[in-house]
Amino acid sequence: MAPFSQIFAAALAALPLCLAQMQPGPPFVRLNKNDAMVIVADLQEGLYQVVRDFDTITYRNNMIAHSAIASLFSIPIVLTTSAETGPNGLLPKEISSLYPSAPLIRRNGEVDAWDNADFRAAVRAQNKSQIILAGITTDVCTEFLALSLRAEGYTVFANTEASGTFTDKLARDANDRMVAAGVVLQGVFAIVMDLMRDWRNTPGSAQVLPWLDTYLPAYGYVARAHEAAVTNGTLLPGEAGLQ
Repeated sequence: MAPFSQIFAAALAALPLCLAQMQPGPPFVRLNKNDAMVIVADLQEGLYQVVRDFDTITYRNNMIAHSAIASLFSIPIVLTTSAETGPNGLLPKEISSLYPSAPLIRRNGEVDAWDNADFRAAVRAQNKSQIILAGITTDVCTEFLALSLRAEGYTVFANTEASGTFTDKLARDANDRMVAAGVVLQGVFAIVMDLMRDWRNTPGSAQVLPWLDTYLPAYGYVARAHEAAVTNGTLLPGEAGLQ
């Protein structure tokens, strides 16, 4: 049996870890549509082609869905591109056509969008405290901007489904760094649900279910199946009484 002094020393060494595990975690921060805005950071047609941590169809749909959140909840959006006359390309028309009058900041050198004075002014002009963000790449356009926004005091929700990069490892590393800085990581469904809060609200089921049918068909088809069961359903022998 180990001497008491060794047991005591081992227990003492483990004390900081035990205390750290007892500390409360960060508070649950809710999205509020009255405080929130959306940023589209470099979701450009050229940059889209470097994304390798999603399949191409899924990621294209995720980019557009992220951008469409602002329209669903009538919250502000700021768009920004990087060197769009070069290989990075334009925003997809499915995004730009949604917001013909929204601020679009065309950066010609700044990697971190927050380094651009026009972009900073456009974001500050919205007078919102919560920012829903996605960009290409996750480890540059999303991460750099998210960290800059946190330093400015904003609450940042990074849409991990609409941010893409070269590898899964780079995405994980970027997400870890953002979490350490207090950025909230969420996907499209969680963001929409938190902004809606209650299916009886407005926007609520009447607006959100058609939106999900367009942008998140995995859930939209849940509603379709329910509609079909109610309006065109017939119980098969043996189904009655199963619930």
